[in-house]
Amino acid sequence: MLRLLSSVCESLAVKTGNGSPGGSRDKTITVQKQDEPPTPEEIQSWGESFDRLMRSYAGRKVFREFLRSEYSEENMLFWLACEEIKREDNPEVVEEKARNIYEDYISILSPKEVSLDSRVREVINRNMVDPTPHTFDEAQLQIYTLMHRDSYPRFLNSQIYKKLLQQNS
Repeated sequence: MLRLLSSVCESLAVKTGNGSPGGSRDKTITVQKQDEPPTPEEIQSWGESFDRLMRSYAGRKVFREFLRSEYSEENMLFWLACEEIKREDNPEVVEEKARNIYEDYISILSPKEVSLDSRVREVINRNMVDPTPHTFDEAQLQIYTLMHRDSYPRFLNSQIYKKLLQQNS
């Protein structure tokens, strides 16, 4: 399971040479710049692959808008926060980001709590003793899978996506 997570997260990571988010490319994919509109081909490709949707800045933005309409935007926000912490090298910053992620998305007191099974919650609680950039890997995979299996099929049938396809065809 962790090998699958590493594969998924490595292929989806948005990395730049200077470590800033939303950069130009990583070792496996070219990432669209934040201010570039998606091409019609790119928009079409989102319907063919959830991975393609998640690799695209514009795709994530549109999908996030859809998730917001379904009151489940926290899933994307959590996934993005996990991607961000993985790019961090400074242990003090990692610890601060891990605490923020925990408070924002894992804590049962949070209004943005994501849906995780009890086993993954226990793993996170153990990992929080000494947080690393990979503290939330299993949780991130679980949320990624949830979005892929649950939200993505509805997104493809949504007016948001259909309208975007129609405008760009």
